[in-house]
Amino acid sequence: MSHTRQERLEAMGRIMDTLDILRVKCPWDAKQTNESLRPNTIEEVYELCQALLDGNSPEIRKELGDVLLHILFYSKIADEKGQFDIADVCDALNQKLIFRHPHVFGDVKADDAHQVEQNWEDIKLRERGGNRTVLAGVPAALPALVKAFRVQEKAANVGFDWETPEQVWSKVQEEIGEVSEAIAAGDKADIEAEFGDLLFSVINAARLYKVNPENALERTNRKFISRFNYIEEQAREAGKTMRDLTLGEMEDLWQRAKTIKG
Repeated sequence: MSHTRQERLEAMGRIMDTLDILRVKCPWDAKQTNESLRPNTIEEVYELCQALLDGNSPEIRKELGDVLLHILFYSKIADEKGQFDIADVCDALNQKLIFRHPHVFGDVKADDAHQVEQNWEDIKLRERGGNRTVLAGVPAALPALVKAFRVQEKAANVGFDWETPEQVWSKVQEEIGEVSEAIAAGDKADIEAEFGDLLFSVINAARLYKVNPENALERTNRKFISRFNYIEEQAREAGKTMRDLTLGEMEDLWQRAKTIKG
């Protein structure tokens, strides 16, 4: 169901009014701070990501609401401190979107998404108070896999990239060899470092072939969990535990799970 612009504005007004009331009358809401809300915000974003991966529309709607609540809550807290309110948040975002889309609101040319990304990086380097270096905009707290992907994207947008995707495979093979050498030498620190280099190169390969490595790995996680759970269920039905199964029996069940579970 699609609502009119006025209905959307009215809906936003209602939730803001409700939050105003809760901030005064609910003991839990009244005592919240930026610091106390932060862990919950992270949890809510992960739950939204889960719903997006599931493609579950009702859950996506629910989790978007939870994330929106946190955005409104932080804005409410800032308003109480006399710092800014939700209107300031929206105005700042609107100004940034217009400024970073000169190919839409100005006379800059961008024929494809890649050119848009390159323009963004150039603009952010020039922005007042913006990133002073190409990689400065990558949050330090990002999970390592996501951070590697974003670092590689930003480097590529300023031309630091392979000329063709096929070239990355020689780097992957080189890193596999260096992992093997480190394992043979038995130096724990070197082994960790070389595994890091190998993972970084594989993430780079995924990027070059237009695959988001976070999504790809999560898809494999789910597949493994589904197949492993099948093995455990079959063992339980046979009156056994996983430890009672031989490797051969587990492999047979794994192959059966691949057929049944995909």
